Amino acid sequence: MKYFFTLLFALLNFPSWSQSSPDPNFHIYILMGQSNMAGRGEMLEPYLSQQHERVFMLNAQNEFVPAKHPMHFDKPSIVGVGPGLSFGIEMAKNSPNIKIGLVPCAVGGSSILAWQTNALDEATKTHPWDDAKKRILAAQQKGVIKGVLWHQGESDSEPSKRVVYMEKLQGLIAEVRAISQQAHLPFVVGELGYFNQNYRDFNQILRSLHAPNEGTTCVSAEGLTPKSDNIHFDSKSATELGKRYAQVLQQMSPKK
Repeated sequence: MKYFFTLLFALLNFPSWSQSSPDPNFHIYILMGQSNMAGRGEMLEPYLSQQHERVFMLNAQNEFVPAKHPMHFDKPSIVGVGPGLSFGIEMAKNSPNIKIGLVPCAVGGSSILAWQTNALDEATKTHPWDDAKKRILAAQQKGVIKGVLWHQGESDSEPSKRVVYMEKLQGLIAEVRAISQQAHLPFVVGELGYFNQNYRDFNQILRSLHAPNEGTTCVSAEGLTPKSDNIHFDSKSATELGKRYAQVLQQMSPKK
């Protein structure tokens, strides 16, 4: 019965797909990067039932539906709890008159080199950036793009792969901002887990992003813990990371 009323409330608050112009009270955030953004946390309670009546996600058919775990569909057999949903819930709590739309675009294992026009991710046979562009364009017909969450770098953390990273990331930021027609659209990157020395070193690159870029900043991953693979955040840490993203975005944007 509780689920029925939660679903009913969500449907009553659901952003209308029949409206002729974007809803200014439907705030949309783009989730991009690789597996730790897509989510690899264990699908156990309380994460299975975690939802909020004003938080929606764009599904594989480019339709907004009530958000729940797992949000991504890059690798269906292993996708799990990521930071996106807890981020959306925190943003909704902070703005009671606003609906939140999340656009999952992350692709597990993807290098920064796959986040360029026409670039193919061999493992998934997808084009991460080209696919993301289509989803961003579809989403902004229904609401207003308010920011980008980026978590990526594990695939580029080896010293030999770091040389072009910041150049490629700067280019990606510029393209997202061009699509959204917002020159200073907030673009927030998340640090990699401190539990891997390569990742700790790579975080120095990520932390340097905010200095020359208005509207960009970095979220700390200090204290977050991994699954047994020592690569992916466990469910508790992925959830905490999402909350940290929300805290940063709330500081960057005026409260509505």
